[in-house]
Amino acid sequence: MTPDADAARAADRRERFGWYAYDWANTAFATTVVTVFLGPYLTAIARAAADADGFVRPLGVPVAAGAVFPYVVSVSVLTQIVCLPVLGALADFAHWKKQFLGLFAFIGAGATMALYLVQGTNYVLGGVLFLIANLSFGASVVFYNAFLPDIASPEERDAVSAKGIAFGWLGGGLLLALCLALFSQAAALGLGEGHAVRIALLSAGVWWAAFTLIPLATLRQRERVRQVPERGQYLTASIDQLRHTLARARGYPQTLLFLGAYLLFSDGIETVVTLSSQFGQEELGLSISTLTSVILMVQFVAIVGALGFLRIATITGTKWAIAISLVIWIATVTYAYAFLQTAFDFFVLGGVIALAIGGTQALSRSLFSQMIPRGQESEYFSLYEISHKGTSWLGPLLYGLALQFTGSYRISILSLVILFVLGLLLLLRLDVRAAAHAAGNPLGSSGRIDAPAPEPGASN
Repeated sequence: MTPDADAARAADRRERFGWYAYDWANTAFATTVVTVFLGPYLTAIARAAADADGFVRPLGVPVAAGAVFPYVVSVSVLTQIVCLPVLGALADFAHWKKQFLGLFAFIGAGATMALYLVQGTNYVLGGVLFLIANLSFGASVVFYNAFLPDIASPEERDAVSAKGIAFGWLGGGLLLALCLALFSQAAALGLGEGHAVRIALLSAGVWWAAFTLIPLATLRQRERVRQVPERGQYLTASIDQLRHTLARARGYPQTLLFLGAYLLFSDGIETVVTLSSQFGQEELGLSISTLTSVILMVQFVAIVGALGFLRIATITGTKWAIAISLVIWIATVTYAYAFLQTAFDFFVLGGVIALAIGGTQALSRSLFSQMIPRGQESEYFSLYEISHKGTSWLGPLLYGLALQFTGSYRISILSLVILFVLGLLLLLRLDVRAAAHAAGNPLGSSGRIDAPAPEPGASN
């Protein structure tokens, strides 16, 4: 091997490590802030500000204190739906993918660090800062994901995506473990519980910002030929480009089919993860310490899931490995409905969920990267991101309606089977090779290596 080839391989390894580092950086926000600490803390702040009837009145609108955090999450999701496609088109059009990754990572990290200032009755400040942080998180992940086709060939993408997911779960789990240790020892350290939570929120922002420096130092910006608009017309030109992309998307029916499947099963996954603690507390009577222990365990077991499903994908192909993970999800919610009884059962269930979620996340991302046109990665990954974020009402709606009409948490969790089954049925109809070929990325028989275009009617 020549010195130039050695240097190129070293540069590729360095760039991939930088890409992995961003998953390590941003997952701390998802775990420490969103999953564990901010919801209960912001709810307590809102309740302190509430009137005698339990309502706060932002902009004069009466809102139950307990609904403040869910409403803020919903507003941030709706904002992502509006903003992410335009930002993705702008990043692709102006070749600002790396710049936008850094910009939104630092905006999000800064807003997360500023959550340290939220205390007393200032729920409005907390809500605004979280909205900025969550929007920035979603935007940065779009540009991060869009680098995957640049740093990995088709046959390498499953492995690279899985390693990124594994790095993310490990980093998020380590920070969460440190924050939970601080929270448990708050009294011994002379800290109030609220102060300990604020330190945890601050640490997540610092972690996010600090480790973002690694991808910014290692990822390379790829320049592609595209007409450059006049100064000051980038936004207008990018919106026109987005309209053109959405119009042309009809020419990629298999890609849209996968987005539809992902829309359904990812929403089911998000609902299970979000509401499993409520199910454990209300249906099984589990303690908060048990629930947080399960959440922490999930962070580390998901690493095994991501890498384990990578092995499965090398045998079955990526599409079928995802299908296997969805069968596990269907079995999991069915088990929760029919058999789940004890804290030990809940730990086992959490472990199975962790194995499935790691594999589903990693392989869905790598599979989608095979089916999008070159040069439009940010635009299509913005659609991928909002197909998940934008439909987060489906699962909670099913769950809530089932609970309202039956009064049973078990029937509510079982209702989510609908999303997994429909997502699986759409996935089984997916022709991966046809999708990749239509996007100009022909695959081999395994679904991951270069090969001539498929014959009409061929499927993966």
